[in-house]
Amino acid sequence: MEQTLSIIKPDAVAKNVVGKILDRFETAGLRIAATKKIQLSRAEAEAFYAVHAQRPFFGELVEFMISGPVVVSVLEGENAMTKNRDLMGATNPKEAEAGTIRADFAESIDANAVHGSDSLENASIEINFFFAQKDIC
Repeated sequence: MEQTLSIIKPDAVAKNVVGKILDRFETAGLRIAATKKIQLSRAEAEAFYAVHAQRPFFGELVEFMISGPVVVSVLEGENAMTKNRDLMGATNPKEAEAGTIRADFAESIDANAVHGSDSLENASIEINFFFAQKDIC
C-alpha cells in the first residue's frame, strides 16, 4: 500500500473545485488517509519548494503558492504515486490528456491546479512536511 502527497493549489481552491478533484482520487481507487486546508506562509512555501530555489521560476512559484489556501492530502492505495500522477496529467495543461485534472481545471503551466509527489522517496518527505504520523489514518 503506497502513500503519496497531493496539493490542490490556490487556483483550483479559488475555483471551488476541491470536492471534484478529491472525488477523482476516490473514484480511481485512492483512499484519502488525511486532508486539510491550510494557508502556506512564505517560509513554508520556500522550505517545501527548496529543491527549486536556484531555478528562475522559484520566486513566482512561492508567490503563487501563498496567494490563497491549499488543500493537502495523503492519498493511499496500490500504485498511489503513479495513479495520482496519471490523474493529474501533464504539468502544462495544454499538453494534458483530456479528462485529467489539469486538462479540466488548470489555466496555465504556472496555475496548474495540483501538485503530486514525483517519487516514493519524495512522497515520504512531503507527507512528513505537512502531517504528523498520528494525523494519517
